[in-house]
Amino acid sequence: MAQAIEEWYKQMPVITRSYLTAAVAITIGCSLEIISPYHLYLNPKLVVKHYQFWRLITNFLYFRKMDLDFMFHMFFLARYCKLLEENTFRGRTADFFYMLLFGASVLTGIVLIGGMIPYLSASFARIIFLSNSLTFMMVYVWSKQNPFIHMSFLGLFTFTAAYLPWVLLGFSVLVGASAWVDLLGMIAGHAYYFLEDVYPRMTGRRPLKTPSLIKALFADEDVVVAQPENVRFAPPPAEELHRD
Repeated sequence: MAQAIEEWYKQMPVITRSYLTAAVAITIGCSLEIISPYHLYLNPKLVVKHYQFWRLITNFLYFRKMDLDFMFHMFFLARYCKLLEENTFRGRTADFFYMLLFGASVLTGIVLIGGMIPYLSASFARIIFLSNSLTFMMVYVWSKQNPFIHMSFLGLFTFTAAYLPWVLLGFSVLVGASAWVDLLGMIAGHAYYFLEDVYPRMTGRRPLKTPSLIKALFADEDVVVAQPENVRFAPPPAEELHRD
């Protein structure tokens, strides 16, 4: 059993493995009181005035208590982050990292701007960890990339992957969780999907082109599809047809 888990862990792509490891390590550290959540949460004043820039990263790594909700999000992190990195972003680790960076930036911007809007500032002030939202963004992007895959929710009913974010949102509401967290993830996911997939098809321009600096951080190998020998993809020349 332990060997199977070790093999499963080693076979994860680099970004998924790194994110999952950091999330589990920090959440366990907080549960054991080795790390204090007060040093991790998103606090704009501490970031700007006290230069605690690590909070812009650590608020995406802490998943609160190690309960059923924690296991639920670890499952989605391990599953959909892995599926995106291995399939949609296969051979494009830098692009996948840039997607996460874009999502984290959008989520942070929404919370900061929302905190300055009257009547909404109190709601946004309570959002101090965005880890669940970033995980939900991955689910949303995956559902947009694979809309026709058939899925089942707890064996109760079936649906296509295009409706997965809405099913999970409804489930969060039923169990009494905040819908804001999931909605923020859907907004960030849709922003990425529109700018990366829809807008380029409309205009021929790609605004989310991965910067060369990020590409330099990841040595992606080209994905080569082997072709069998002696396979023709065009009719042979006329002289071959008449050759004895």
